[in-house]
Amino acid sequence: MRDDVVVVGAGPVGLLLAAELRLAGVSVTVIERAAERSPHSKALTLHPRTLEVLAMRGLADRFVREGTPLPSGHYAGLPARLDFSVLDTRFPYTLVLPQLRTEQLLEERLFALGGEIRWEHRALAVRQDEGGAEVDVAGPDGPYTLRAGWVVGCDGAGSTVRAASGVEFPGTSTTTTGFLGDVVLDEPPRVPSLTSEHGGILIVPLGDGHHRIAGSTRESATRPASEPFTLDELRAAVRAIAGTDFGMRAPRWLSRFGNAARQAARYREGRILLAGDAAHIHMPMGGQGLNVGLQDAFNLGWKLAAHCRGRAPADLLDSYHAERHPVGAALLENTQAQTAMGAVHTPDTRALRAVFSDILATHPTVNRQLAGQLSALDVAYPAPAGAAPLVGRRAPDVELEGADAPSLYPLLADGRFVLLDLGGSEDGGGAYADAMALAERVAGGADRVRVVTARPATAHQGWEGPLTVLVRPDGHIAWVSTEAPALSTQ
Repeated sequence: MRDDVVVVGAGPVGLLLAAELRLAGVSVTVIERAAERSPHSKALTLHPRTLEVLAMRGLADRFVREGTPLPSGHYAGLPARLDFSVLDTRFPYTLVLPQLRTEQLLEERLFALGGEIRWEHRALAVRQDEGGAEVDVAGPDGPYTLRAGWVVGCDGAGSTVRAASGVEFPGTSTTTTGFLGDVVLDEPPRVPSLTSEHGGILIVPLGDGHHRIAGSTRESATRPASEPFTLDELRAAVRAIAGTDFGMRAPRWLSRFGNAARQAARYREGRILLAGDAAHIHMPMGGQGLNVGLQDAFNLGWKLAAHCRGRAPADLLDSYHAERHPVGAALLENTQAQTAMGAVHTPDTRALRAVFSDILATHPTVNRQLAGQLSALDVAYPAPAGAAPLVGRRAPDVELEGADAPSLYPLLADGRFVLLDLGGSEDGGGAYADAMALAERVAGGADRVRVVTARPATAHQGWEGPLTVLVRPDGHIAWVSTEAPALSTQ
């Protein structure tokens, strides 16, 4: 019997996608070319929207327990920080947690749902026909072929799946490079970022005695990304910027990265789909890449599962591209803007940084706009013409009175839709029937809709007055009515 889905890549994006599929009862095989997890963590942060995503499946607390919350983020490493504390979320902070630990926790989730990972199994080729798709695999015991209904490439910037699908990957090549080093600092600085006429660095404690130093200088920016990065070069760069190396020693990982910015022209090509770095690459400015990839997976997971379970047509998968491709394009745009200010070191860019940092420090509206952008809390998907203003937007974790859970997100833990009545009238009738008919059509059956009647315990902008809201499994709003009566659970 064939699997419903083959996921290529066991990084954070592939793990979350596979877990979402297993939650819905979909058969999935995850293959990974590496023999084991890398001990090096390219990403270090989980942003507020990612923590909300995890909270919708009851997972956020275990991540928060192990991470370090910071009530701010950075834009291009500017001295003026983005204030996440003003955001309307249970998680108004950046959570510092190495990618390795994020992967381990997501792997535990997948295993708890009955999933597995085939380590050291490399995808060689992918092809598709009207009835399904095939992946040729090289494993420790020799080559074999996997047959599935769908293949999802979560296999990174050099994606074999993307190349095999024929999807174009337009964009720009590397023109400037940065560096990172995980080292022990005997005398770490008190501020997270430092700049001078020579360049700029960010310094983040990793919680295990090491610090991550990331940045660039006028000299380092011209080095090829493939050229080895040494401790001596890191020490010289930090001294040039800070006047000291902070007692740097014991390097654990030293690497370069480039500013190539590319995005797949299509996130779906027939029975092949792309997510995460396989769909978009960029300079790692603002710590957004892993987060946007996880949110790709969360958007795709319930849709692909609904189709595999016979609850939705394959056309639903086209909405994955329609909703997430613009988010990826915005990601490239803002990281390119940050690169222009944060990784190019000239008198002009220093002047630009000073002006822009002052704007962030003195104009809360601008600061809030960029904080919403980087945190992904402001992501809204296209809504049909004439839809209510909330449609397409994320649902906050509204605190509830009279429900089986203290707030909205725990009601989404099983991956179903939630039809939430927040204080309509008491007479039932046609509006309820219309609401349920829509919910069943979108969700793929009444059993995929949890009906909840409750009262909001706290105020949220746009949620005033009687509302009936259909919330998708990914926490975005599918439908809103201000006229529907209270819903019966009968």
